[in-house]
Amino acid sequence: MKFNYLKFGTTAFIWLLGTALVSAQQLADQSKIELKDLSLFKVPGHTWTLAEGVTGSLNDVNVLNTVNGTGILVNVPTKKDHGADLLTVAEHGDLILELDYLLAKGANSGIYLQGIYEVQLEDSWGILNPTSANNGGIYQRWDDSKPEGQKGYQGYAPRQNASKAPGLWQHIKIAFQAPRFDGSGNKTANARMLSVELNGVLIHDNIELFGPTRGANDKEKALGALRLQGDHGAVAFRNIKTSKLPAGMLNGGQRGGSDTDPIYIDVANTPNIRSFVDVPGGPKVVHAISVGSPAQVHYSYDLDNGALLQAWHGEFIEATPMWHDRGNGTSRPRGSVTAFTKKPVPALAKLNDAQGTWLTDTTGTGFKTKGYTLDTQDRPTFNYNMYGTRISDAIKALDNGQGLSREIILETPVDHIYALIADASDLLEISKGLYLAEGQSFYLKFDDTKDKPVIREVDGRKQLVVLVRGKLNYSILF
Repeated sequence: MKFNYLKFGTTAFIWLLGTALVSAQQLADQSKIELKDLSLFKVPGHTWTLAEGVTGSLNDVNVLNTVNGTGILVNVPTKKDHGADLLTVAEHGDLILELDYLLAKGANSGIYLQGIYEVQLEDSWGILNPTSANNGGIYQRWDDSKPEGQKGYQGYAPRQNASKAPGLWQHIKIAFQAPRFDGSGNKTANARMLSVELNGVLIHDNIELFGPTRGANDKEKALGALRLQGDHGAVAFRNIKTSKLPAGMLNGGQRGGSDTDPIYIDVANTPNIRSFVDVPGGPKVVHAISVGSPAQVHYSYDLDNGALLQAWHGEFIEATPMWHDRGNGTSRPRGSVTAFTKKPVPALAKLNDAQGTWLTDTTGTGFKTKGYTLDTQDRPTFNYNMYGTRISDAIKALDNGQGLSREIILETPVDHIYALIADASDLLEISKGLYLAEGQSFYLKFDDTKDKPVIREVDGRKQLVVLVRGKLNYSILF
């Protein structure tokens, strides 16, 4: 019997190609990478472990504290073991990748699509003008043959800094299009970062990648492993999910959005704006004001309750829903939003003790808004009457852009007045006067308070309340 070598060779090639494609699909089609062990990764180094919980530090560099268990991938390099990158066994071509990550103070890591195109992860908390080397940047390419100062090129900075503080969970979603090759192995189309969203903010839109970024461990190809950088600092990952890239997104298609030109409010020209505000997961607040800052830290305030609703890093306000056509009166933040409540209630209440039932509204408290006064930098201090005393509430962006400070003053002290500082799914005191809230999405910091805040449970949620003896100061870091 005559053996057909050509036919066998073609069949073998198709079989091998099919094997590679299955490997890619194992990563791209999987809804979630289960982190029960490290078997899905190639030769994980000793610095990579699994944990059930992870917390960081606002002061100590490269420190992560872990709770034994599974579900979170943790990397903590040391002086003796600088760590190594982690690669998936499965490979991928086009895909949508999303995951949560948490950085230690001063840490640096990265997500390499196909092992060669890096989206930078870095502790970039409070940076006003991010570069391609900062959090969310598409890292630059590198050519040692070029003169000093020109070796790095084709890096892409994020559109704005939507980063959170070290020790807080951040979320990134990447739509990636792999490079294309012909039958001879010649590249016919470059790879693309079709979109990158950091903490809910679009920071890259259809970026063409002309070649591997610095630190690439291989040449360009149709399939490659997902690679997590592990030699530049302590980092944790969880909820790693992959899915198919919709065909309509290829080459920058399926842009979504509206045909209406957006109306943006520049904080330099309009630092404060009255509007309706939609509370994430809650009701529309109809008497609200949003306050901007050059430090790129902004917030929204409920004038009917004296309550802080939300804050965000990045750009200020989009007023398209409010001013386009007939409008609906609503503005929305342009940055990464941290919500502090789902149901606005009075910020202050008179209780017998810290376990008393909180008010649902200001009825019977003598509440009457007295507007606000502006300082020399157009920062408002809100004033209202309640329980027979005048109350001032000054919320200001920290100069370093890392969060907000808040000072509540009762002009005439009143006994048994408590402040509701947080209403969250969870609260944890991690050190004296420092609390983590809402799935590690923001910190609450009390430098000096006469009475220790009380964590209490109400309807399955955690609340942080504190007695106000005339004056209360604290910071919100996010």
